[in-house]
Amino acid sequence: MTKWMQSDIPIQQGRTAIVTGTGGLGFEDALALARAGASVVVAGRSADKGSKALSRILALALSAQVRFEQLDLASLASVAAFADRISQRHEIIDILINNAGVMVPPRREVTADGFELQLGTNHLGHFALTAHLLPLLREGARVVSLSSVAARAGVIDFDDLNSACSYAAMRAYSQSKLACLMFALELQRRSDAMGWGIRSIASHPGIARTDLLRNGPGRHSPHGLARTLLPFLFQPANRGALPTLYAATSADAAGGAYYGPDGIAEVRGYPTLAKLPAQALDHAVAARLWQVSEALTGVSFPDGRSQPDGA
Repeated sequence: MTKWMQSDIPIQQGRTAIVTGTGGLGFEDALALARAGASVVVAGRSADKGSKALSRILALALSAQVRFEQLDLASLASVAAFADRISQRHEIIDILINNAGVMVPPRREVTADGFELQLGTNHLGHFALTAHLLPLLREGARVVSLSSVAARAGVIDFDDLNSACSYAAMRAYSQSKLACLMFALELQRRSDAMGWGIRSIASHPGIARTDLLRNGPGRHSPHGLARTLLPFLFQPANRGALPTLYAATSADAAGGAYYGPDGIAEVRGYPTLAKLPAQALDHAVAARLWQVSEALTGVSFPDGRSQPDGA
């Protein structure tokens, strides 16, 4: 694979994209897609951060078609309300980037629905969002789910999925990011089997210079200090966004694939096929995780569906 850059993004005119997350990688994804001509919905919890993100995008891409919609992935009611508003305004969604996330809060926190915050936000919120938006995802639509290098250490612990018995921040984060990866792979398998026509792809940014570490464990935590004192370990957010943008737009990006940086240990570099952790390839665990996720969120994916008019 050549050194793929944002300048290689094909023209996205006439396409509609949803990106969850208003800062860091989500901002870079939205900006790049808007520059390429897509109509972009930036979805996030904070209206203030959303407004600031839109202002920055419009300052950098004067003709951008972009708007903000409020979405709290830690609330299934908010996810359903967001999907309902999107359905009222759009008949088709071409790109869904499940990007927003929470990383290693030092103490166990829960979502509005009682899920451990990282599992509930990173995986279950996006799982429910994708299910709600499925009728709008036309033939050939891309769903890109963000995983992490931390998924390599992840284990799906069905006996304590929500870390209620024992909470370790990084263990819970790794589990949530493994769940995101397994969801992406299982979504492609089910799309193939059910004829949904979706291209489901996973990506990870390597180690990118965003505020996720500082906003999670905190600026003075070991993770936050590494971000501040060892900047050479981190690549810029716009470079970290490349694997996701490749997955979302490149004609060569394959459904069911996993993309990350091509450098040593996949921590930085240009997009390439990433190494799948062995545990992510367990189809039985993926199927069980899917069933458990449907039960926990109260949403379900159909066995088939008709295409939207004009698809």
